[in-house]
Amino acid sequence: MATRKSSGKERPSYRCTECGWTTAKWLGRCPECQAWGTVEEFGGAPAVRTTAPGRVTTAALPIGQVDGKQATARSTGVPELDRVLGGGLVPGAVVLLAGEPGVGKSTLLLDAAAKAASDAHRTLYVTGEESASQVRLRADRIGALDDHLYLAAETDLSAVLGHLDTVKPSLLILDSVQTVASPEIEGAPGGMAQVREVAGALIRASKERGMSTLLVGHVTKDGAIAGPRLLEHLVDVVLHFEGDRHARLRLVRGVKNRYGTTDEVGCFELHDEGITGLADPSGLFLTRRAEPVPGTCLTVTLEGRRPLVAEVQALTVDSQIPSPRRTTSGLETSRVSMMLAVLEQRGRISALGKRDIYSATVGGVKLTEPAADLAVALALASAASDTPLPKNLVAIGEVGLAGEVRRVTGVQRRLSEAARLGFTHALVPSDPGKIPDGMRVLEVADVGAALSVLPKRVRREAPQEEGARR
Repeated sequence: MATRKSSGKERPSYRCTECGWTTAKWLGRCPECQAWGTVEEFGGAPAVRTTAPGRVTTAALPIGQVDGKQATARSTGVPELDRVLGGGLVPGAVVLLAGEPGVGKSTLLLDAAAKAASDAHRTLYVTGEESASQVRLRADRIGALDDHLYLAAETDLSAVLGHLDTVKPSLLILDSVQTVASPEIEGAPGGMAQVREVAGALIRASKERGMSTLLVGHVTKDGAIAGPRLLEHLVDVVLHFEGDRHARLRLVRGVKNRYGTTDEVGCFELHDEGITGLADPSGLFLTRRAEPVPGTCLTVTLEGRRPLVAEVQALTVDSQIPSPRRTTSGLETSRVSMMLAVLEQRGRISALGKRDIYSATVGGVKLTEPAADLAVALALASAASDTPLPKNLVAIGEVGLAGEVRRVTGVQRRLSEAARLGFTHALVPSDPGKIPDGMRVLEVADVGAALSVLPKRVRREAPQEEGARR
């Protein structure tokens, strides 16, 4: 009987360019990261191998006998950054900080590098995007100079590892991981294979030396972290640096944190002298006036666990075109459109559909949570009637399509923040819990009850067009 001979050709193998998942056949969608069109052929199929048991490097211990002091966090010297990290940097931890170009990532990390440096804890700042003299000029401008802060401009991974042996830092900052490449790996810097190799080598060095590492990551045009998705799985902490380049406010959000919670947000203010943390950022989102103005309403939003008082503004004018304009800034257009429909149908405020409507927030803050619905509705109603809301009033609550005002989380924290800033009246859903001293709270069940805070002459329907009255 003839025997079948195996073909000498290697079977093709396919790999996802986003997350690195491999398979023996081509697929249109990667089952690991759910990305479409990212599976490409890259070579022969890997041979099936088995690993024999090896010698144990560290004996397994009962979890109660493991020393937890080695994972004690050390402060970075920037309280707002420590808040997001869960208390500071843990020895051996690897943190990935990503954000849009020009948002202030390098400025923040250079300031943290100088404040974290000390005689017992050296800091090494490696830049792959700028020269050492350029970084020195920024350090002079923001006052980030310290004798224990070391600076190097390198794009070669082996050179970066050599600096670790020379300086022996407690904190390494690499700006950025997409600019460093390994000569042993094919591909340009920033490619999937290069980013994976650079991140893996630095993670191994961090764990072996007990050195904290901060990696700066680029983002794509969609806002996602550039490079393989595997990078986010390898590191211990993933932070996103957000902010509008035309506004002073910057927010650092925790997306992943193995040493703390991900519901904390750090607030910073970017200015000519550098970047500073804001322990009380509510003042950026308010406009102090002697008398209230029509079309403005205050609310309290939660950024993580931090309450922030923000101002919603609205303006309605007669439209000069058949299709009225709907312009929003800092608010979701779909939520504003829903509030307009609820006001017209449930609040009996007519003629809103025939007017140009502009709505925005103050200070560049973005209100995306439903708890701001009631403030948006009251601001629109106040603008449509050209009459201001009562002074020192905040509105908190989610508004449904039936016009009901629903409960939201953290009402007591929101009311406490409003009372701390001097606000004395609040509109909230039913059962708000403990009310702060000195604050009068009106519980409202629907939009109609909320509109009762407006003067009687305001709560009538908006005037119709002259032709319709005739």
